[in-house]
Amino acid sequence: MQIQVGVVTVSDRASKGLYDDRGGPALKAAAGGYGWKVVAESLVPDEKSDIQRAVREQIGQGCQLILTTGGTGVALRDVTPEAVREIGSRELPGFGEVMRLESVKLTPTAILSRGLAMVVEKTLVVCLPGKPKGAVECLGFVAGAIPHCIEILQEQPTSC
Repeated sequence: MQIQVGVVTVSDRASKGLYDDRGGPALKAAAGGYGWKVVAESLVPDEKSDIQRAVREQIGQGCQLILTTGGTGVALRDVTPEAVREIGSRELPGFGEVMRLESVKLTPTAILSRGLAMVVEKTLVVCLPGKPKGAVECLGFVAGAIPHCIEILQEQPTSC
């Protein structure tokens, strides 16, 4: 199954040109490694409305999966989970649970991550950490479940 992917980097500094976006390119490469096609990319500041607009625009461009990077920590400006929850219809808690469970084996501060997955319309949105290595690792922990989830959301016949 060819999955159409959008990548949203959430970063105040990168959106102002003060910092290079490394998370978005890392996720784009990882998605390609899974055989998925990145069809949309956005770079937005840590603002709920900007995050929500980017997600909605990418859904409008046909993205079946949107990967966000950044804004999942505990800093006051980290609002990605809240932004996505506000526009989503269902949270898939297993994604966040697995990402934290596996990440904490690599670094004890991973318990502070608020990564999650939500269904927004018929699109799966996975919110990943802002550090490129952490984003790619967390995606790897849940990648096996993504194609089946997309099939279900796209109302394709499945074996379950």
